[in-house]
Amino acid sequence: MNTRDRAIDDALPCALQVGDWRVAPALNQISRAGECVRIEPKAIELLVFLAQRRGEVVSRDELLAALWAGVIVGDNALTQVVTKLRKALGDTARKPSYIEAISKRGYRLIAAVDRLEPAAQALPTVATPGLETSPTPPRPWVVAGVALMALAVAAAGWLFLRPIGGDVPSAREWPPPSAPAARLPTVIVRPIEASGDDAAKLIASGLTADLVNDLAKVSGLWVVSGAEPSGAVPRAREEAAGTVAGRYALVGTLQSDGKVLRLQVRLSDVDGGRQVWSRRFEREAHDLFAVQDELARSILAQLPIKVSEAEIASLAQRYTRNVAAYEQFLRGQAAVQVRDRAQNDLARACYWKAIELDPAFSRAYAGLAMTYALAYQLGWDGEAALDKAVEFAGTAQQMSPALPEAHWVLGLVATQRRRHGDAILHLQSALRLNRSYADAYALLGGIRTYTGQPAQSVPLLRTALRLNPDAGSLYFLLLGRALYFVGEHEQARVNLEQALTRNAANVEARVYLAAVLAQLGDPEGAAWQAEEIRAVEPNFSAKRWLATYPMTDERQQQRLAQALLPYGL
Repeated sequence: MNTRDRAIDDALPCALQVGDWRVAPALNQISRAGECVRIEPKAIELLVFLAQRRGEVVSRDELLAALWAGVIVGDNALTQVVTKLRKALGDTARKPSYIEAISKRGYRLIAAVDRLEPAAQALPTVATPGLETSPTPPRPWVVAGVALMALAVAAAGWLFLRPIGGDVPSAREWPPPSAPAARLPTVIVRPIEASGDDAAKLIASGLTADLVNDLAKVSGLWVVSGAEPSGAVPRAREEAAGTVAGRYALVGTLQSDGKVLRLQVRLSDVDGGRQVWSRRFEREAHDLFAVQDELARSILAQLPIKVSEAEIASLAQRYTRNVAAYEQFLRGQAAVQVRDRAQNDLARACYWKAIELDPAFSRAYAGLAMTYALAYQLGWDGEAALDKAVEFAGTAQQMSPALPEAHWVLGLVATQRRRHGDAILHLQSALRLNRSYADAYALLGGIRTYTGQPAQSVPLLRTALRLNPDAGSLYFLLLGRALYFVGEHEQARVNLEQALTRNAANVEARVYLAAVLAQLGDPEGAAWQAEEIRAVEPNFSAKRWLATYPMTDERQQQRLAQALLPYGL
């Protein structure tokens, strides 16, 4: 271990001895008898979490909540991490020495656990020929109550706040000076917090999403979803650039017992540090849509903007006035985000139930279209799924021509069919309807990379991240991919690792990370990523994968294939 590594290691939390293995969580490494194994950050987090509860049975739900806090993942994500951890430890499910599965209950760590003194935790690092070894930045810790973990948490926080691809995706930097009509107020909509049962949380999620959509219908606003109203960019500099017209943060809480809704909402001036407006709504549950209408109009009345009569009228377009249909739609929205086949099927069933309750519910048709587009994109169904997606998106568009989601799905289908010109037209239509549509910027950025214009992708993807900083792994994957092709390999690595932190089973992110690590002179890291790809898809072949990949730029395809060739992919 070099002097730099030892200095960092001495400052980090004490390592653990788990059975025969010494564990260095901050380095994502375990070692025994001179053997050193680097493992995935989620696997390290799982090992540390179980070590803190040694001998206890920890449920799958508790592990999912701890390892993927605030992120919806499929149940299979935990199974994959357990499998990888067992493989690294040399453990087996049939005769476990470390991790025991308790049927229908969860997992428990059965090996002995000891905490090592800092001086005893100097583990050998994984050497990379031609590259100075440095520790992997610490990830957020899932175990509370260990005082020395503060340094690791601070380091993890720095990683999330540092520039991603050169810029910090914070609300205070939005909109960029180059954006059209940039001198507009920005409203930051934080998730409405719910207390009560799962139905209350579902309604709170729907209220948040619909409020974002409602405000985004107004041409004189930028709307940021989920961004913290913080981050320091001097206002004087922003004013000089002519990009500031006020920033407002919206927060709310919801209580519901299924009969009565109690909603408290507060609008604050971020720059002025003052509360602008506060309102409490207490209505019967069936008045949900009336509350939404009144809420959006009340917020707009507090902002320094002019709202046209047409925009006011559009706020009343709820797409459905059937509360039961709306609840089924929200269940579908929650399930479709998981990107898991079983959850995708569940989402499809929920959308169909919503349509049965309200046959004119255009957003439910758009959601249904999304399930088919994803089924093809993720390899679950064949070409016929895209035909279904077009059919249902077309139905949604006929019912509601101003529905941005329908244009987005049609853009995704066109992208999968390599009709990138058609896709761009659909996405431009979506952005005319909603200038703050983060997913449309993201898909446009993805298309620019597919067509050999990665430099044009980067600003589009940074825009998407500014509009939706709480986005899942996809935005980070797309940005990392673009940065790889423009030669910003270290920034590409940072973003691809962020993608995998949010979705460890994302094969495409690992494909690009393997190529990036090879370019950075880390063949061992690239080989490890190749192993992870084969663990998720044992029969993975880069040649077969690229044959159906939407990328049409042959030079980029060849570059990627050549980078993967030494690793048997």
